Parts: sequence; structure tokens; C-alpha cells
Amino acid sequence: MKKSGCLSLVLFVALGLSLFGNLILLVALGSRGSGPAKVITEKKFTETRLSPGKDSSDKIALIRLDGLISFGGGVSRNGDMVEELKEAFQQAENDPHVKAVVLSVDSPGGEVTAGDTIHHALAKLSSRKPVVIFMNSIGTSAAYYIACAGSWIMCTDTTFTGSIGVIISTLNYKELFGKIGLQSVIFKSGKFKDALNGARDLTEEEKTYFQALVMQTYDRFLNIVATARKLDPATLREGVADGRVMSGKDALAAKLVDQTGYVEDAWEKARSLGKAPGAEVVRYEKKRGIGRLLRFFEDSEKSDIRLDLNLGTAPGVKLETGRLYLLPPFYAP
Repeated sequence: MKKSGCLSLVLFVALGLSLFGNLILLVALGSRGSGPAKVITEKKFTETRLSPGKDSSDKIALIRLDGLISFGGGVSRNGDMVEELKEAFQQAENDPHVKAVVLSVDSPGGEVTAGDTIHHALAKLSSRKPVVIFMNSIGTSAAYYIACAGSWIMCTDTTFTGSIGVIISTLNYKELFGKIGLQSVIFKSGKFKDALNGARDLTEEEKTYFQALVMQTYDRFLNIVATARKLDPATLREGVADGRVMSGKDALAAKLVDQTGYVEDAWEKARSLGKAPGAEVVRYEKKRGIGRLLRFFEDSEKSDIRLDLNLGTAPGVKLETGRLYLLPPFYAP
């Protein structure tokens, strides 16, 4: 009977402590503002210090954009690059201690719509906080498209950038089919439904249609660059906006970037624009939960040997037929 009484007493005390703790938490949340309690959003990125601050709680957030730009290929397993960047931008915007952002870019470009979506999200962030774009080895096509949403664009003298242009490609294997005795048989609802079928030549009408589609997207790209860089569209069209890849030194001369230097210079520029000379620099890194670890082992068990044949494209870059890309010419067949 005594044991039962002691157990009840312990449970009662534990329940009381739990209720008291919850009450303290509610009071703390309510005291943050005179209005309704604020919603605390979960931070999806951890912060790794790259450069210490000086007697200040101010921060410069470094966010990375690496690799082929697409809806997919994010940091997390089955992640999405576009959504992860939008989440990082949102976290930087919501954090009052983040005074400016450095977007570190190392990308040849990628899908048109993915690049446009990231550009739109970055423009929203840069309307609230300064964003310095720093392009590392390469920042071409869609990567440069995105950079135009920043407050200040930087790169090194040897960075590859520019490549203002649009490309859509297909592979014609009609002659190969003839040699090995294969024939493509297609049933379609309209004359354009198999327009990029590699088993036959494109008609003149199809060529005209796809060229017009490419130029429509190109005009959008051109106008974004002209507006962001305060350049004349006609001069751009007749000059460097012909798809050429440029060095950082040449891009500076063409007014496509604001400054050349190194990443530390980008940090200092962000501190200056953010009016936070004592700010520390922190790198955002996607949190990795136990679920991702379990999926890694699951994939390892299911892994098999595959042979990838990339015809005419750079290693690791797989272009899909029929998709519009903002990429330099050496990434396409």
C-alpha cells in the first residue's frame, strides 16, 4: 500500500512539473509581443562559422548554389534544389541578425523555369536585405540569370560567366536506326506531337516553331540582364549577349559584374552593404536527419551497376530532349 502511495505521489509531482514548465513556456512566448503570439518557424539550415565577428550579434549568411540548376538535385535525398534555396532565402530573411547574404555560385546553368523561379525568390530577398553574388569557377547562363537578382555581382578574373542565351537540343539517330534495322513507329494526335523525335528529320515548320520558342525565352533573359545591369538591350543583343562565355575580367569590362576579387572580398562587401562591419560570416548547411541516413543504407542495398552513355555532353550533365536550357554551348551536343 505504501509503494502504491509513493508511486502516485511521484506521478503527481511529475505531472505538476510538466504543467508548470508548459505554463512558463506559454508566458515566455506571449511576452514577445503585445499582439498575438508569434509563430516560430523551424530553422532548416544549421550555421557554420567561417569568419568571426567583432563584438556583435550581426551575421552575414553564406548560401551555396552548386551544380546543374534543376527541380531536383538538392542537398537532401530526393531533395529539390529550388525548394532548398527558397527555404534558405526565407530563413535568412526571417533572421533579424542576418544583415546581408552572400550567394556563392558555382554552376554552368540549367533549366529555364528552375532558374527563373530561383531568380524570383532571390529578388524578393534582395528587396529586403543586400545580396552579394560571388561566382567561383563558373557562373554562366541560368546561374548568371539568377545573379541578376542580386544587389552586387562579383567574381574572380578567371571565372567563366556570361553565356547569355537559350538552347534546346535533340539527337538525330535516323541513320543509326537504318544501319541496325530499327524503325520508329509513332501514332500522334497532332503534327507537332513528335516534333523532337530523333528517328526522323525536323520539318521546316518545326524548325521555325522551336526557334521562335527559344527566342521568346532569350528575349526574357536579355531584358532581365539589361534591366539589372542598366544596359541597352539592343547593344547587348548585338554584342556580348550572343551566348559567348566570358572571363571575369572581360565581364567586368562589359559591365556584367560590379567587381572582381575573392570570396573574402564578397564578405566585406556584404558587411558594407548590410551596415554591419562587425558581423560574423556563417555558412548555411542543410540539416541531415536520421531518416536521410536510413534512406542512404536502403539505397546502398538496392544499388546496381549502370552504364551511362553521355553523347556530346560534359561529364555528369544529362540534358533531356525537349527541355529549354540556359547553358553554355559546350554543355550541349
